[in-house]
Amino acid sequence: MANPLQMASAIRALSMDAVQIANSGHPGAPMGMADIAVALWGRHLRHNPADPHWHDRDRFVLSNGHGSMLIYSLLHLSGYELPLDELRSFRQLHSKTPGHPEVGITPGVETTTGPLGQGLGNAVGMALAEKLLAAEFNREGHAIVDHHTYVFLGDGCLMEGISHEVCALAGVWKLNKLIAVYDDNGISIDGQVTPWFIDDTPARFRAYGWNVIGPVDGHDVDAVDRAIAQARESRDKPTLIVAKTQIGKGSPNRVGTAKCHGEPLGHEEIGATRDALGWPHEPFTVPKEVYAEWDARPRGRERQAAWSERFAAYEKAHPELAAEFTRRMRGELPVQFAQLALEATIAAEAKAETIATRKASQLALEAFTAALPELLGGSADLTGSNLTNTKSTPPLRFGSDGAPERDEQGRVGRHINYGVREFGMAAVLNGIALHGGFIPYAGTFLTFSDYSRNAIRMAALMKQRVVHVFTHDSIGLGEDGPTHQSIEHAASLRLIPNLDVWRPCDTAETAVAWAVALQNADRPTALLLSRQNLPYAPKPGLQDIRRGAYVLAESAEVGLARRPQAVLIATGSEVQLALKAQEQLAAQGLAVRVVSMPSTTTFDRQDRTYKEQVLPPGVPRVAVEAGVTDFWWKYGCSAVVGIDTYGESAPANVLFRHFGFTPENVADTVRAVLGH
Repeated sequence: MANPLQMASAIRALSMDAVQIANSGHPGAPMGMADIAVALWGRHLRHNPADPHWHDRDRFVLSNGHGSMLIYSLLHLSGYELPLDELRSFRQLHSKTPGHPEVGITPGVETTTGPLGQGLGNAVGMALAEKLLAAEFNREGHAIVDHHTYVFLGDGCLMEGISHEVCALAGVWKLNKLIAVYDDNGISIDGQVTPWFIDDTPARFRAYGWNVIGPVDGHDVDAVDRAIAQARESRDKPTLIVAKTQIGKGSPNRVGTAKCHGEPLGHEEIGATRDALGWPHEPFTVPKEVYAEWDARPRGRERQAAWSERFAAYEKAHPELAAEFTRRMRGELPVQFAQLALEATIAAEAKAETIATRKASQLALEAFTAALPELLGGSADLTGSNLTNTKSTPPLRFGSDGAPERDEQGRVGRHINYGVREFGMAAVLNGIALHGGFIPYAGTFLTFSDYSRNAIRMAALMKQRVVHVFTHDSIGLGEDGPTHQSIEHAASLRLIPNLDVWRPCDTAETAVAWAVALQNADRPTALLLSRQNLPYAPKPGLQDIRRGAYVLAESAEVGLARRPQAVLIATGSEVQLALKAQEQLAAQGLAVRVVSMPSTTTFDRQDRTYKEQVLPPGVPRVAVEAGVTDFWWKYGCSAVVGIDTYGESAPANVLFRHFGFTPENVADTVRAVLGH
């Protein structure tokens, strides 16, 4: 019979020892949540330490990621490839135990949690993905998708506004397999939270449409066990378990205080804690019998083997569905995708339409969503403006029984109305991508990427394939004025490492941008799209668009054999200005090359030879973009036609003239650079 007290003491000891040796970290939360962890990981969590990527495992998220030694202790004790030496190396360079949990670094960690509340948002996305995959793939007698998502969270997660956004959505979506355990200890870094946090949390979650269980004694393993069992019975609501705990449980002098929140206990207090816990063992020493109680490998192997048998039966009964499920969970695109992407680009070139790139995006999506059932779209209350919906993506709705509704063709919805919740939407997208089985995308106005930014950064850090559709990309949106006109946003997004940013100029570039975004399995993408119509730019070829920048037009005065006198670099709606300026300059005998650079981030990854082919060394360069100028100096520009002030309220054509975005001003700038 397992000894829950000893199991919890092992977590407390490992946590305080690791923080102490690192002289950095948060021992209080893992010590306070140890008993909750025993109840979940010891009695309910379905996982296999030998295979952290088993498709039908339960997902566990530690949203209050500062308490990372809790999950590291659990992973080590239950049998994952996380030896004691890694715990001794807590928060040290190249260890598998970084300060906050990071997916891809530590086996068994499902998502990177640090910014509070985002882990909760990721968990909502994971639970949604599970529910939609189950509706799509399960068949009578064959439940191959049937797991829960558990998330631990603290006061800080609930103070962050993102918790409101994502928990409201979880209630709307009736995510009955989402179970959140709230570590209600009443302490944050600044002390007792009551002067700044008096929310009636149970009432708040009931208002969202959640079940609420508790408060329960978070140090009574049996009580938490019963609460989890009750939560697992829910059929139409997510569940919040309110667990009253003491931060730093076991520490005689720091329990229940902010003093143990974010600093080591100290050798003297650790000794006193060992005595209080009845844990006489040396640091980083766990008795064999405690390891045996924690070992989840035998049970995990059995559970995965049982699932594998069920999947084999499913594969025999439904071979095509089984193959499709396997492909999607591996994150692989269909073998015919490259040809589909090429055809979409060629079709865009053939039509040569003058349309807004947001509309060009929708046209590309019509082709891609029809061919890729894993594309799961959405918008933050701007569907008619972002144009993220297609004929293949009916709206997602849920019935009174909690199940996703189907349209007249029997299809489950694939377009999500997120409401005005940009940050929550972005975090949910990350969770969907992390779960697997879907490639999520969603839209809002580019100026509101500020709301989404931290989750976008986390997607880049986690190397997740998420596509953000940002429309109304500049002063070109017109009358809404400077609050909605994106001036610094393109440059700001380009600064995020591992985020690809595309600002296409026409239908062909937009189709390529979408294709590349879907093929990039290890990075997110931001598509910056225009509200206003843009003319098609005739091209010498299509093959180099995906390299981020290419020679769009060479002056007839030069020909391909000679160097131009100057290079105009432009993106998006400003490419047409560069082309018209080129014509004016050619009439005066000045040979200017126009380079379209829809993705600076992609171009920056190209080899030196290609870069110098596009931007010849020694040739003066002028950049043209309706955004801040500072970004463009990195390309050795002699001048930049941009905007370093906020916009104005007026029609788009008036604004472009007012701020100097005219062919005449671009041509004048080039002449000034050349001394003409």
